Amino acid sequence: MGLLELILIAIGLAMDAFAVSICKGLNMRKMNYRQAGIIALFFGGFQAIMPLIGWFLGKQFENYITSIDHWIAFLLLAFIGVNMIREALGDDEEDDETDGDKDRLDIRELFMLAVATSIDALAVGITFAFLKVNILPAVTIIGIITFVISFAGVGIGHQFGRKYEKKAELAGGIILICIGLKILLEHLGILF
Repeated sequence: MGLLELILIAIGLAMDAFAVSICKGLNMRKMNYRQAGIIALFFGGFQAIMPLIGWFLGKQFENYITSIDHWIAFLLLAFIGVNMIREALGDDEEDDETDGDKDRLDIRELFMLAVATSIDALAVGITFAFLKVNILPAVTIIGIITFVISFAGVGIGHQFGRKYEKKAELAGGIILICIGLKILLEHLGILF
């Protein structure tokens, strides 16, 4: 597998993380580069770790993983999306009480998002094992590209979020649910 093919795979894998990073940026009242770096590190790290795990698992577990990965991704993204929508439609008084919390990262939520957006990378890792891809450079490229794209996504989301705070949070929740649904429908063969 050539470098260009690997870069294109990395960009493709990073698109879900990019969309979710935009959603995370929507919630930032003030651009926080440290938090953007942490978000990008989670997404980039998981996009690098999952193909490595897949590569180690190999072909023997492929049928088990690919038969449920889309359900896991869908459920995690839908759960987080519904919570975002509920918060966006909640009372303004509650928002005033938790304004300090809005600027804080929820590591557990970030972990779930990173897992949900990187499950496809696990299957890619299994494929890498059979194509005899040199795994360390491959996962490094995937991780770096996802990091950069996710960091940019947080910034883009922040720009929209400042202008349309409540609507942006509502849209972010809907987008997460749609991403989860898209993953599910693609794996069920309904979307191509």
